[in-house]
Amino acid sequence: MPVTMDHMLVPVRDNEESARFVAHILGLPYKGLRNRFAPVRLSDGLILDFATSEKFEREHYAFKVSEEEFDQIFARIKESGLIYGSEPRAQDNMEINTHRGGRGVYFKDPSGHSLEVITATYQDDNRPSRPNNAQA
Repeated sequence: MPVTMDHMLVPVRDNEESARFVAHILGLPYKGLRNRFAPVRLSDGLILDFATSEKFEREHYAFKVSEEEFDQIFARIKESGLIYGSEPRAQDNMEINTHRGGRGVYFKDPSGHSLEVITATYQDDNRPSRPNNAQA
């Protein structure tokens, strides 16, 4: 059996607010709290378990979607009046990128995490990978 990720803890200021936000923007169902977590199941089966926490580091989460899903998600981003951007250091330039022959956009969730939606991933890139200088 191949190894797959089952669930991931996402620390946030308000678990339900963040779960509802991510579910809405990504077009996924949110079914409510489960114990102290607010879970959102992604299409690949991975569950994002949003957990309220007083202290946490802001992280980056990237979601790969189809071109059609990107159109729908980007429409919800704009309808929600969110600030978005084309690059990690330009998340407020109100543009999208077209890296690797796809499209991508960055925006923040209510807790300040950086979210990215892309249609082409780095693994889709035909450029040769950098050599690994680590010794085995």
